[in-house]
Amino acid sequence: MRKFKQVDVFTDVPYRGNPLAVVLDGDGVDDDAMQRFAHWTNLSETTFLLSPTDERADYRVRIFTPGGELPFAGHPTIGSCHAWLEAGGSPRREGTIVQECGVGLVSLSRHEGRLSFAAPPLIRGGPVDEADIEQVCRVLQIPRDRIVDAQWADNGPGWIAVKLASAAEVSAIVPDFAAVESYDIGVVGPNPLGVVGEHVAGEAAIEVRAFFRSAGQAAEDPVTGSLNASIAQWLLSTGDLTSPYIASQGTAIGRAGRIHVHETDGEIWVGGDAVTCIDGSVAI
Repeated sequence: MRKFKQVDVFTDVPYRGNPLAVVLDGDGVDDDAMQRFAHWTNLSETTFLLSPTDERADYRVRIFTPGGELPFAGHPTIGSCHAWLEAGGSPRREGTIVQECGVGLVSLSRHEGRLSFAAPPLIRGGPVDEADIEQVCRVLQIPRDRIVDAQWADNGPGWIAVKLASAAEVSAIVPDFAAVESYDIGVVGPNPLGVVGEHVAGEAAIEVRAFFRSAGQAAEDPVTGSLNASIAQWLLSTGDLTSPYIASQGTAIGRAGRIHVHETDGEIWVGGDAVTCIDGSVAI
């Protein structure tokens, strides 16, 4: 039996965020067993915590979807760190936790009581080809002129991010999941107060939605840390947003995710609350 937690991430209210399965003592579990267990949990991600191979790291994490392994993902980063600390993990450096994962080392810290991770560098950024935008429009079932801007925002999962004119337009999307193909799609739109210098503390500046394909099935992700990290890198650089701000995600599917973004010394940090919903052990 191995120690296990199921954590709800980007919420302080259980069952309103994005759930994550965490196997706390993953050393010795082979790749096939990890993938089989992740497929069985049927959550967007399942993580396994292992001894680090880099002496600078506090722990190592492997992140699995039901259909494969990811080099990085945001809500598994915060949820795994929450579970590790709750289980008695002690960082090597006070005030900073260092996670080793597929993209390398990711730093986490606490900001206003919440765990935050430093946004990793993009694997792919820049403009999106018109052919890809047309495919995005087919998935979102919207005309081309509804897309204000589009960028590759890939820090591991493969995101294309598109900006619409408003949060209301984002919320109104009824996607064609059968059209979701090889890349994942993030959609963002500003709330009425979500413009530079005008959003107020505690209010969400933007509404975000995320559509992806895993294990042959397309779905909407409740709350997505990796996407919000790359959206922050994009929209803070263009001046469309200012730091700090809050993003809302999951509204369209009955969740209430909140992602807290801030900048410190030129580095973007993505944070959120996490609560443990299941604490026990599993046989793997």
